[in-house]
Amino acid sequence: MRLQRRRWLIRAVRRRRDLSVVANRTSQIRKRDILLFSTLRNEHIRLPYFFEYYRELGVSHFLIVDNDSTDGSREYLAEQPDVSVWHTAKSYKRARYGVDWLNWLQMRHAHGHWTLVVDPDEFFVYPFCDTRPLRALTDWLDASSIKSFAAMLLDMYPKGRLDAEPYHPGQNPLEITSWFDAGNYMITKNPEFGNLWIQGGPRARVFFRDTPQKAPALNKIPLVKWDRRYTYVSSTHNLLPRGLNQVYDEWGGEKASGVLLHTKFLNTFPEKAVEELDRGQHYAASVEYRAYAKQLRDSPELWCKWSEKYINWRQLEILGLMSKGNWA
Repeated sequence: MRLQRRRWLIRAVRRRRDLSVVANRTSQIRKRDILLFSTLRNEHIRLPYFFEYYRELGVSHFLIVDNDSTDGSREYLAEQPDVSVWHTAKSYKRARYGVDWLNWLQMRHAHGHWTLVVDPDEFFVYPFCDTRPLRALTDWLDASSIKSFAAMLLDMYPKGRLDAEPYHPGQNPLEITSWFDAGNYMITKNPEFGNLWIQGGPRARVFFRDTPQKAPALNKIPLVKWDRRYTYVSSTHNLLPRGLNQVYDEWGGEKASGVLLHTKFLNTFPEKAVEELDRGQHYAASVEYRAYAKQLRDSPELWCKWSEKYINWRQLEILGLMSKGNWA
């Protein structure tokens, strides 16, 4: 595992050549700042609310890789006073789906910081997030000598057709995508990295109903007290060293965890799915986007009679989708 980690770190250093600076404001970063890292392409419509949400949560600085957007995303990012932006037109796939780029930026800028790695359609929810800032969570994790924090990806969707209600810039996407699957999840343990592997939800139920074992992974570890020796291996599903993946309790107790509310399924999604399928830059020959495009042509609906409407984090804890553990 040490050799594998060294290999990923060397690869990230080499991939730094893919990136060109658009706006570098990293000199503003202070010692205790919480940092957010993301790779995106053509997400301009989502960015105003994305920044509003995470600024209010307590993120101090954003480090973003723009993968050759054509919708004004890069220009918008460059105007934000707390954002540093890098541009690349290189292959997202050859950079291990952006992992190499972010590993390099975290190695360079995040050592000693709590870091969040999320996509523009993911919204981090944790215990007491309605009354306590993210700093309260990271302070408790520090006091508890915990270096990584898990969050299950929870697919959110509207009631009715995905294209029935248009999404507008600056709007909270949960006003539209307010439903989710309360059950229907499969959990296994990854013997190589020691992390849990979670699948299920509407993507398994609708897009991969005949082959649920091929459904996208929903386990993520987005919040980490970063060290330049760390590396993400597969998206934010697992890390090295392996100990960072021990975000659950094997002895029957519960470790604190959160949820990433995944708001992919807006009216903008069918068009984006076709675009990403044409680009062919996603995992396993874009099998996921092939499934999306095929299903959405026939029936662009994910809601069913077992769907649950989102209320707050306490609801998610009651349903067993997250836990406050021993954080009182």
